[in-house]
Amino acid sequence: MANPLYERRPVADPSELGIDPAALDALFARVQQDVDAGRLPSCQLALAREGRVAVWSAFGDAPAESRYVIFSATKAVVAGAVWILIGEGLLDVTRPVAALIPEFAPNGKESITVEQVMLHTSGFPRAPFGALEWDDRERRLARFSSWRCNWEPGTRYEYHPTSAHWVLAEIIERCTGGDFRTFIRERILEPIGLVGLQIGVPPAQQADINDLVQTGDPATPDELEAAIGVRSLPLTEVTPEALMSFNRPEVRAVGVPGGGGVSTAADLALYYQALLGDPAGIWKPEVLADATSNVRNHLPDYIGTPANRSLGLVIAGDDGRAAARGMGHTVSARAFGHNGAGGQIAWADPATGLSFCYLTNGLDQHQLREWRRTTGIASRAANCVVA
Repeated sequence: MANPLYERRPVADPSELGIDPAALDALFARVQQDVDAGRLPSCQLALAREGRVAVWSAFGDAPAESRYVIFSATKAVVAGAVWILIGEGLLDVTRPVAALIPEFAPNGKESITVEQVMLHTSGFPRAPFGALEWDDRERRLARFSSWRCNWEPGTRYEYHPTSAHWVLAEIIERCTGGDFRTFIRERILEPIGLVGLQIGVPPAQQADINDLVQTGDPATPDELEAAIGVRSLPLTEVTPEALMSFNRPEVRAVGVPGGGGVSTAADLALYYQALLGDPAGIWKPEVLADATSNVRNHLPDYIGTPANRSLGLVIAGDDGRAAARGMGHTVSARAFGHNGAGGQIAWADPATGLSFCYLTNGLDQHQLREWRRTTGIASRAANCVVA
């Protein structure tokens, strides 16, 4: 079903925006491969450049204008709201979270800074928070009070799937006096014209969202050890059951700040175009430049890859590990983005002006195959600009 909020977004002639037809064919062939093999039910991709969509295509069993849950690609949009607060002098990321949210302080968390929360070094990566608890303020603040750190804040990097962004959402609300979802819509999405990108989708507007489908079997311990040197992956809250819960209308309606956004590939690619140029003047230039280029977290993940995180984004880097960060082998060192669970890809490359988004509703349980798919698709996408 088409999105009731808008008609299909105009797409420019790819050649006018410097898209190489042969490279685009190679990208399409790689994407189609997984649909034809039955590994994914559907997917959608978009390439944008010079502020316009150059390519917007769907594959498999889903309408071209339909939308997908973008999971942790949502984090880059929430970060965009924080950058506004920084630019307006409403937020200093060096301050303790507890100075803004006193209820957060108990159990040794009083010194954790906003910056540490944004860099995933704040020490509570596995702090629980059910999506449906968000709208009950007393339960939300009680959760903050009860959380404990797994390790000393600032000493380690461990990805916080949802907990850090519940805190950021509360910070946005404390600084603005309003709902974080409304602030993001009014200050970012509407000025850019991204009506298909939403954080918190009312049930009446969900008919065009593709339901998630689990496919495949998990990688075996032997496969994991041969590929990345470990026999099991860290246990996190990102379980198949947690991801599949986003098929529930009431969960989609919450707008989980760390992973509950919904979008078309075209709208998310255009969000990254805004990060490249900001024609609507949403962010202060120096704040946006810092967020899209300044690596503040070099700490390694569980397999030794440096995080390369800025205030809300991942930077490709020049250390040969861009593919391990989800951006493929062929982006420039300056590329930045934030992918999502299930194989969602979103990035922009200042060197070429290209932004790319790939979304799917197939939750491939084979983690290695998902990672290799991401590398193959992202690498081919970055090649699509005429040399």
